Amino acid sequence: MLKPTGFLGHPRGLAFLFGSELWERFSYYGMRALLVLYMVEYLLKPERLDAALGLAGLKQGLEAVLGPLAPQPLASQIYGLYTGLVYLTPILGGLLADRFLGRTRTIALGAAMMVSGHFMMADERLFLIALLLIAFGCGAFKPNISTQVGELYAPGDARRDRAYSIFYVGINIGAFFAPLVCGTLGETVGWHYGFAAAGVGMAIGLGAYLSGRAYLPTQSRPAAPRESAPFRRALLSILLLFPSSTLFWAAFEQQGNTIALWASQFTDRSVDFFGWRADIPVTWFQAFNPLMIFLFTPPLVAFWGRLARQGREPSTLRKMAFGCLGLALSYGVMALAASQGVEKASWLWLLAYFVVITLSELHFSPIALSLVSRLAPEGSRSALMGAWFTSMFLGNLLAGWLGGFWSGITRVNFFLLMAGLGVAGAVFVEAARRPLGDLPSPRE
Repeated sequence: MLKPTGFLGHPRGLAFLFGSELWERFSYYGMRALLVLYMVEYLLKPERLDAALGLAGLKQGLEAVLGPLAPQPLASQIYGLYTGLVYLTPILGGLLADRFLGRTRTIALGAAMMVSGHFMMADERLFLIALLLIAFGCGAFKPNISTQVGELYAPGDARRDRAYSIFYVGINIGAFFAPLVCGTLGETVGWHYGFAAAGVGMAIGLGAYLSGRAYLPTQSRPAAPRESAPFRRALLSILLLFPSSTLFWAAFEQQGNTIALWASQFTDRSVDFFGWRADIPVTWFQAFNPLMIFLFTPPLVAFWGRLARQGREPSTLRKMAFGCLGLALSYGVMALAASQGVEKASWLWLLAYFVVITLSELHFSPIALSLVSRLAPEGSRSALMGAWFTSMFLGNLLAGWLGGFWSGITRVNFFLLMAGLGVAGAVFVEAARRPLGDLPSPRE
């Protein structure tokens, strides 16, 4: 294991993983901030639909299953398929690393694929090809870099949960600047400039990763397959948490889908600051969540540390249940906003929504990554991490399908439906506690 050398009391390799993930998320969320708006307001217009190779055929295929699709439901379906594929491909990326290329080569390959895909987004004819390249590149990159974070620490090292929380801050610094840079370029200069900026960010991320190889866990050749019984036990354990994760992400991922449409069409975005009046750009609202991630993480981690010293830190599963309930509360806030009976609700409702959903995310997502890292046996870590990301695939696929209801039911009912997913997720976490045990957080 690598020794701590000054990066916040953690191994130096964490700094390079932090930086490379930061820029990868900059590219991903920069493109995502524009994706639905780009499709609804530009690409899916009848006069442009045939410009993208294969897009008209995809529309026909979806309509054969779902019936006629107007631009907004079609955009939601494509968004759900794309973001779902991003979280399905990590199974392949994990197996590729564990059995063939090793983690370092697989991460570099995935990053290079994403660089190519983001630059292809600047040409609308290559739209679907670009989405596929980004999705498969992310599948090679994401499970392996997440696994490398855990491999910096010896078994039982109490810093592991905190390392994933620090790593999660890197994710969200990138996600914060992404809509401010890529979103602003896309909205004000041109869609394709925003997509190209995402490509530049991913190229920087690839450079950051390669520059830190000397400080990363050594894996000169792929690990030999280990006995399958420990892997089966670990896989069964995470499968018990699949329903809660799927429901959590189905509601959470509305941020880039229907929440973006709410911000665009039903939100009063005007701000009056000492006589200076302006409208907040739509894509900037997607910076609220990552901004709050790195504002809230340090005090939350410190709070958990204080509870741990008192022997009162919530268990891993209890944190995840709190996350699901908080998710439900965040959509309760949006249901209240939609019930106001005004044409456009104040942007402060969205601010409140993002405060609650961010605290919910911090109780769920990084904690789940740490849990999977703890459960995974040697030789199958990336594969198990990829299997966990499959729950996010199902959640994103469900998010896209549910987004199709946005135009067909009232906004209040839509948000209450999302809140119901959070409550159901908490119920599934609680149901998993008996077979799994309470899975306490690691201790010093």
